[in-house]
Amino acid sequence: MARFFYPAAWRGDVVENLFGLPISDPYRWLEDSDDARVRDWTAAQDRLFRACRAGWRERRSWASLVDQVSSSGVSEPPMARGPVIFLAEQLRGDEQRRLLVVDAEGNRRVLVDPMEIDPSGRTGLYAWWPSREGERVAVQMEVAEQPGSDITVLDVRTGETVGGPLPRARNTSLAWLPGGDAFYYVSRVPDEELAPDDMRLQRRVRLHRIGSPWQADTVVFGGDDAPDHYYGLTVSADGRHLAITATVGPASHNDVYVAELIDPEAPRLIKIVDGHTTGARVLPRFLADGDLLLVTDYQAPCGRICVADRHDTDPAAWRVLVAEDPQAPLDECLVLDDPALPRPLLLVARTRHGTSVLTMHDLATGRPLTDPPLPGAGVVSSLRTNIPHGHHAWFSYCDATTPPTVYRYDAIGGQTEQETCATTAGHTPEIRSRSVRYHAGDGTEITLFLFTPAEEHQSPRPTLLYGYGSFGMPMRPWFSPMAAAWVGAGGTYAVACVRGGGEEGQHWHDAGRGPHKHRAVSDLNDAATWLIDTGRTTREQLAIHGQSAGGLLVTAAATQRPDLYAAVIAEGPLCDMVRYEHFGLGCTWTDEFGTVSQPEHLRWLLGYSPYHNVTPGGSYPAFLLTGAVTDLQTGEAHVTKMCAALQHATGGDRPILMRREPDTAHAAFPASKERALIADILTFAGKYTGLSPEKTTMRLHETVAEPHRDGLVREP
Repeated sequence: MARFFYPAAWRGDVVENLFGLPISDPYRWLEDSDDARVRDWTAAQDRLFRACRAGWRERRSWASLVDQVSSSGVSEPPMARGPVIFLAEQLRGDEQRRLLVVDAEGNRRVLVDPMEIDPSGRTGLYAWWPSREGERVAVQMEVAEQPGSDITVLDVRTGETVGGPLPRARNTSLAWLPGGDAFYYVSRVPDEELAPDDMRLQRRVRLHRIGSPWQADTVVFGGDDAPDHYYGLTVSADGRHLAITATVGPASHNDVYVAELIDPEAPRLIKIVDGHTTGARVLPRFLADGDLLLVTDYQAPCGRICVADRHDTDPAAWRVLVAEDPQAPLDECLVLDDPALPRPLLLVARTRHGTSVLTMHDLATGRPLTDPPLPGAGVVSSLRTNIPHGHHAWFSYCDATTPPTVYRYDAIGGQTEQETCATTAGHTPEIRSRSVRYHAGDGTEITLFLFTPAEEHQSPRPTLLYGYGSFGMPMRPWFSPMAAAWVGAGGTYAVACVRGGGEEGQHWHDAGRGPHKHRAVSDLNDAATWLIDTGRTTREQLAIHGQSAGGLLVTAAATQRPDLYAAVIAEGPLCDMVRYEHFGLGCTWTDEFGTVSQPEHLRWLLGYSPYHNVTPGGSYPAFLLTGAVTDLQTGEAHVTKMCAALQHATGGDRPILMRREPDTAHAAFPASKERALIADILTFAGKYTGLSPEKTTMRLHETVAEPHRDGLVREP
């Protein structure tokens, strides 16, 4: 294969001395996207990628396959408020989802259509919060990677704007007061009140009254002493109490504050949970009697549910309602307290070896009552019920071959019925889904999900291995258009549940973060080794793929063991772990990765930082580094610097390419751009692992209303 000629990238002489360690950074200049040299170099990289893509003969076939297996319709449960139901729908051909309302008579109408607001498709419906009575709804739109994100309040009956816009509310939480005349929300301090280079979150909790300008909103919590705090808001059903969770970045512990709302403008908040003392996550919600229901991993890494007096600051006084199951991490729970029920109930969702289970409990005692039926051995998410009181529980279900499907469980009759579902273009491949366990180098057993064509095939297959391994985020055997297309072409799609994720609870997260982040990297390489050693694939047929922190995982794995892989795809990755705190939201992620301001942490980071472990002359796999031109979460410099370093260093003949996308977000594209990205990734991975959609005849089945009921096949 011919060597590639890459755009020349000047290697600077920047060497930073940190705690006596000289750290070379030859591509520091690429961090300045306004520099003309950077613009010229990235434009040349764009031309190189387009030229290479033009030669990908099978891209059209991959794009067609992706279109077939991409789902559309309603994929998440509705929000029921009073007599009104709110749901999001994205039909085939829509660039963005729309917000619909369904009245008591079953009449459906569109309340918000982003394409009417912005026909370019760059504006998306990000979030919506209906009032308890269903008469008003706060709606948040986002425009590509603009840092704005305003909240607008609509009259549900007329669709007219009655409040807002409230600016700088990106990634907010919002809690309505009864009556629908006011709510608490979170927004950033105005830029003019901050230093020009202040990249911290700088958020405050505010009270907004409908009809008042945002400038009149009262700050009720947050200050200069908490520059990187995220806040979660909960108001009791009677509107008499407010709870606020406060977390430093995505830390694994949080504080909880509670106030009686004698004066909503000036709640007297009392800290009832100190995150540094408990070292745990504690998520509160108010019960009808004023007590708190606490979902927590305090002294329970896989999670448990407790009840506490709202004034009690001692965790020793918490009463355990639903105990921890060390083999089944707790996902979420839902209170059902409709007066028509014989007793208030608590619905609990857990995941056992990648498969969801639901259990119903007596809310007063925690006593198990029944196991609500599920449509198959898949994944349940997004439990919801009527507000203020409900006996129905809606949830989303999917598995390897079933796109997200909404079910409704009736706690009175004990029946589970399908309500609506997302559909594909008509056909999806028959996929065999199973869970296996492999041993990491230190002997730890790790779960690996395998998706393969239904027909038996003993010879090695081209394999696409996915991993994430950060922030306690668990991997599940979800329905994935990328996986369905890859398997439909005859390949194996694998998902490694490496340490640093949340598959086995908080202890699994702790085992792969901070000083132990290197374990997540070695776990992925061990998964690759297992796939090769067991004959499921070969080095020449194996590609790895990761997004965001998963992009860090795969680039770190490949720089440590480039001999294991034919191709590497990293979407919006972190690559320069010495400088990551300077880009995007990196300064808020030090609890997960560490900080270069401490010498011990610096050594951790240098041990696996992909950018700093690129070795000149190495024979690297084919690399595709993708990202938004303006990435407000990770920053574009990770992609550009890693690309330059690899292009300079590689001694092999496989390409190092950079795919940049203008006018998109870190991980949320308009639908057509998302499908185009998936097609490019699959074409690239297929090209360098030998998988061709044109050489495979898929066994297809239609995805209609009745979901696939096959379960996971366990292997020893």
